[in-house]
Amino acid sequence: MDILNGIRVLDFGRYIAGPFCGALLGDLGADVIRIEKITGSEDRYTTPVNPGDPAGEVGANFLHLNRNKRGMTLNPKKDGAVEVLRRLIARTDVIIANLPQSGLKDIGIDYNSLTQIKADIILASSSAFGAGGPYLDKVGFDGVAQAMSGNMHMTGPADQPTRSFNPYVDFTTGALNTIAVLSALMHRNATGEGQEVQGALLASALTVGGASLIEEAMTGIGREASSNRGQTAAPSDTFKTLDGWVLVSAVGQPLYERWAKLMGEDEWLNDKRFATDASRGAHSVLISERMQAWTIERTTAEVIKSLEQARIPCGEVLAPKETLTHPQIGAMGYLEDVDYPGIGLFPMPRLPIEFSKLTRDASRPPPTLGQHTEEILKELSFTSNEIKAFRDQRII
Repeated sequence: MDILNGIRVLDFGRYIAGPFCGALLGDLGADVIRIEKITGSEDRYTTPVNPGDPAGEVGANFLHLNRNKRGMTLNPKKDGAVEVLRRLIARTDVIIANLPQSGLKDIGIDYNSLTQIKADIILASSSAFGAGGPYLDKVGFDGVAQAMSGNMHMTGPADQPTRSFNPYVDFTTGALNTIAVLSALMHRNATGEGQEVQGALLASALTVGGASLIEEAMTGIGREASSNRGQTAAPSDTFKTLDGWVLVSAVGQPLYERWAKLMGEDEWLNDKRFATDASRGAHSVLISERMQAWTIERTTAEVIKSLEQARIPCGEVLAPKETLTHPQIGAMGYLEDVDYPGIGLFPMPRLPIEFSKLTRDASRPPPTLGQHTEEILKELSFTSNEIKAFRDQRII
């Protein structure tokens, strides 16, 4: 896909939010160069898929989030790295970094420093708490934003605040920063101006939880967690079957009426306690109890089949190993087999969007450590002797 053909991106991102933004831009055809430590950045090794491998561990998050990138090692704090960084920046359109402002300045990629080298550059920065306020320079991860946004309070059982296992805040931040970069590129095409776009984990978490915050501000309802049971409609819950679990989500009058018909009991339609989504949410325990009594007598396949026939949204609760072999997952073609040196084939989640007029290329594997360093330096007109000197000085 060549939507961003000719756009160069330097990806100083770490862990998830920054690298995911870089991966999406790479999916769209940008030349994304991942910059990391000489010994490899921390996220290269997090959650290894080959634990204990003497040839070097490789992390699952790294494999997931660094497709379609070239890889370069660089220590920007070394005195001799100044010229390397200057030439890189001079030929770059977008820089990605999920660091607080103090961290950006520390390695010379804050917006003011960048514009001294390339006036129309775009900096996509993201931090835990944004570019202002008392938490300006505090560090934080996805779970911190989940905790402070109200999400953990509303997740899990009432007496145990629970975070989402998958880091939705990080991925939301990366996706929103990608939108910001594309918008900034459009603005630059129209005006010639670059700019800094800033995302924040806490801002992303507040965005996802916006409706809950609005409700609380306007009503003071003071909701407490109720595990998987919904509080604004019913049946909306997970239910045990003879051989597993299913999730059911009936939101809105038509779906509720279909559910009542499936149960074969008119009282669910005639009782005023169940007249609206809100009132059903308030009495959702009763509805969940009835649904549980129905599902526990049936297999997961039988429950799913009956609910599908009634056109009620549902899905089986799958373990990751079951997700990998589910026929719908296979039919979507979303997981591509990609070969990485020393590991072999692994299922790479690709760009989760379909285009009717564009051809999607197969994903390129993430780079090995420093795989393209020499190639990139030669593009910047450094000689072989200079590159050797950089290695000797551990600049690269």
